[in-house]
Amino acid sequence: MRKKIVAGNWKMNNDLAQTDLLLTELMQRMPSTDAEVMVAPTFVNLRYAYELTRKSNIEVMAQNMHFADSGAFTGEISAEMLKTVGVNTVILGHSERRSIFGEDDALLTKKVDTALAKGMKAMFCFGEELADRKAGSYFSVVETQLSNVLFHLKEKDWQQVILAYEPVWAIGTGETATPEQAQEMHAFIRKTIAEKYNETIAGNVSILYGGSVKPANAKEIFAQPDVDGGLVGGASLKADDFAAIIAAI
Repeated sequence: MRKKIVAGNWKMNNDLAQTDLLLTELMQRMPSTDAEVMVAPTFVNLRYAYELTRKSNIEVMAQNMHFADSGAFTGEISAEMLKTVGVNTVILGHSERRSIFGEDDALLTKKVDTALAKGMKAMFCFGEELADRKAGSYFSVVETQLSNVLFHLKEKDWQQVILAYEPVWAIGTGETATPEQAQEMHAFIRKTIAEKYNETIAGNVSILYGGSVKPANAKEIFAQPDVDGGLVGGASLKADDFAAIIAAI
């Protein structure tokens, strides 16, 4: 049975005091839920966030990591470094990493492989640009991203994979895919995995929607049969909003 998940990607926001305040408020407002709740603060606040939330049902995850164990990679963070501060899940392939920092499928494959080899969970992000949506090629774009990075994995590896479909045209723009559009793509993703592997793997992998999820639209999006939760950006920076989104699942 696949898990329901609500994850907050804080991106480059919140200093230490702000991290403390937001997490404290979130723990106070946390609704009763069977869903897994995750937050991804900045690297410098991961250990503090982990210690603050370790007795709660909030999991702290990382926004990125390098594929190497160590070396001359100034500014980078390894899987083992994350694990030693209590982090066992990492976001990989976010559209901002792809567009701003030039991460391609070859690099992301290395990162995913490293995360899984180190016993971490990989939340793999993918999705089409606005031009792909307008051209009607969004299914093929998504299928290619999945195939290039994940379809060499063994069946057992999928137990450590969380998928996050993010239509790039709906991230930080205020635009949101309609619930019907989200369901259409999520169903396609599950079908694609079933064709490559089997129905069991396709049915068990959690597929999150990420694209301007807000309290106002979360319930309708989460009600779709193939949507298992959300990867939330801006709304995860406000405790009341994020708690409302968690309550909607």
